[in-house]
Amino acid sequence: MARIFYFLITNLAIVFILSITMSIFGFGGYLEANGINYQNLLIFTACFGFGGAFISLAMSKWTAKKMSGAKVIQNPSTEIEQWLMTTIKKQAEQVGISMPEVAIFPSEQLNAFATGMSKNSSLVAVSQGLLNHMSRDEVEAVLAHEISHIANGDMVTLTLIQGVVNTFVMFLSRVIGHTVDKVVFKTRNGVGPAFYITMIFAEIILGVLASAIVMWFSRQREYRADEGGAQLSSKENMIQALEKLKSFYTPSTLPKQMTAFGVSGNKQSGFMELFASHPPLEKRIAHLRSL
Repeated sequence: MARIFYFLITNLAIVFILSITMSIFGFGGYLEANGINYQNLLIFTACFGFGGAFISLAMSKWTAKKMSGAKVIQNPSTEIEQWLMTTIKKQAEQVGISMPEVAIFPSEQLNAFATGMSKNSSLVAVSQGLLNHMSRDEVEAVLAHEISHIANGDMVTLTLIQGVVNTFVMFLSRVIGHTVDKVVFKTRNGVGPAFYITMIFAEIILGVLASAIVMWFSRQREYRADEGGAQLSSKENMIQALEKLKSFYTPSTLPKQMTAFGVSGNKQSGFMELFASHPPLEKRIAHLRSL
């Protein structure tokens, strides 16, 4: 229930902030008596498309901690906490970023994630299960993978891509809805029910197609992060870590909106692989071995 609560609060906050912002700037809407004002429509869709994506990014550390139950290490009290802090500090210095916040979240699944607004304001979190079942060399490789995500600016890049596709989906679905309403149903004054019904269906279909595009980019960043992990740790350590993830694999217990940030992702096969945030572990291992 807590995860659902924080998810709803986050999304309501995004809608509220964007609505207030558009009111302050005197936005008058995009539907007019004689049709669509395309300039206003572009402003509206870009505001919600990019604004929503970037507000989510700005809140990502807070929501990640709340949804996963991650506890940030303030003062290391155990040997493993001290080792985690030392290892991440060393890796951060190697790639030239500020020291991230380091956290452990209570899950027996082998997983880890990185998030944050920028390279110098980030969070790296590992599951208790990962610390329990992986060797230090394997954990080091997983940490290097997450540090590589941060150094590559993957969170911001994916946010930009999400903003573009959000804007495209919202803009085109409303144009399609308006066209069907006026041309097919010949509504003369204002818009009729056909506009809203068509817009909703178009937004669903275009949203599915857009999701495939975003997930393709997400899969490419996983390959790059594996390569970065191999460079910061070693190729052998990174392969061993992925092999361990494969042998202990269970579907991700991270909230759905955070699955793309996890190190392993969820298995998909056939057509559904197009919508997977991560390549199959077998492909990631084969990619590293081919380097």
